[in-house]
Amino acid sequence: MIVYAENKEAYFNYEILDKYEAGLVLLGHEVKSVKTGKASIKGSYVVFKESEAFLMGSVISPYQPKNVPEDYNPQRSRKLLLNKKELDYLAGKSKENSFALVPLKLFDKYGRVKLEFGIAKGKKKRDKRESIKKREINKQIERALKRE
Repeated sequence: MIVYAENKEAYFNYEILDKYEAGLVLLGHEVKSVKTGKASIKGSYVVFKESEAFLMGSVISPYQPKNVPEDYNPQRSRKLLLNKKELDYLAGKSKENSFALVPLKLFDKYGRVKLEFGIAKGKKKRDKRESIKKREINKQIERALKRE
């Protein structure tokens, strides 16, 4: 599995409860630019409009900047391809107050570009501090083990 873009910040800001995988409706030149690593999903989110899921806020830069359609918008909303059951379940979860649908990574699966996103619950400031402490403790343990 080749990972094209990853949202590491999401793991810090949110507690990921469940993960889902969806296809993306992309234009031909967008697929090429994603596969060359010109995509970013930082700060993006998943929204439901009329019982369809869309990826908002992601940026896919043009593959060939001088050879792009005039009306191309790198930040346009992109439709997600999900099953009807998944759409209904996720639409209900996204309407609950404390849950958000956060993109985690763009990756390749059998030659197709897929998006992994998760049902997430926002962390409080104290939770973020705890995760920083755990990370620092793990680094210190690894350093101590390397010295020996």
